[in-house]
Amino acid sequence: MANKSKFIDYIDGALEKSKETALSHLFFTYQGIPYPITMCTSETFQALDTFEARSDDIVLASYPKCGSNWILHIISELIFADSKKKYEYPEFPVLECGDPEKYQRMKQFPSPRILATHLHYDKLPGSIFKNKAKILVIFRNPKDTAVSFFHFHNDVPDIPSYGSWDEFFRHFMKGQVSWGSYFDFAINWNKHLDDENVKFVLYEDLKENLAAGIKQITEFFGFCLTGEQIQTISARSTFQAMRAKSQETHGAVGPFLFRKGEVGDWKNLFNETQNQEMDEKFKECLAGTSLGGKLKYESYCQA
Repeated sequence: MANKSKFIDYIDGALEKSKETALSHLFFTYQGIPYPITMCTSETFQALDTFEARSDDIVLASYPKCGSNWILHIISELIFADSKKKYEYPEFPVLECGDPEKYQRMKQFPSPRILATHLHYDKLPGSIFKNKAKILVIFRNPKDTAVSFFHFHNDVPDIPSYGSWDEFFRHFMKGQVSWGSYFDFAINWNKHLDDENVKFVLYEDLKENLAAGIKQITEFFGFCLTGEQIQTISARSTFQAMRAKSQETHGAVGPFLFRKGEVGDWKNLFNETQNQEMDEKFKECLAGTSLGGKLKYESYCQA
């Protein structure tokens, strides 16, 4: 468990920094996008440009609060089932978080390395594309994403809170939150969803049929697993199973990372005006696009 404590240490350190950070001072902007000063630095971003990806790196891309911790768990289970080696997290797995020396240390890590990221497609280091690493992109409907993001800010004891849901919603719609606008992220990734090395997964589909989703992920990354192994991993990867172990896996922040995981929780917070505003924004940014169709917006975001 020494490796996991490194993961937890990093989160604890970020929370410690958050304690003395006011919401208005939480962000710094790098190349036009706000990032949390508690987790990222511009020096790290500069160092990231020189990061050398490998062709067998496993890249997991998502906007925050779209299921990245869930997918990380599933991938480490797949690696374990495939290679009988427990996946070690010698570094915090989010590529752009940490100190600038991290990328030097990562050169020593055995393959496959898991690289989670919340970066827009065009902000990723070029070596990922040059070396044709496979990228799994996880999306979740924007209304539930916003609500989950709000609860994360306002439930975790040390993270700066918003005065109200209405205040958070305004910031979210303007992209004034960590990692910027959901819609900019979506527009950026939309152009690449059909690229050869990219695979799209929808959070809601995983909720509906986890085993089927895990089977697709297994095939995409070329793991050799039996149907029985997929069922076992699926049982260990339900939201409930992960929540039950979250303190052990993610430390104090665990129960907040795995809060509800429900589809449709947005109905508890959105008012009519906010609904219309987001529906308009969705139309303007994603209507008629490949991603727009894949998000099944009518099913998940219209009351």
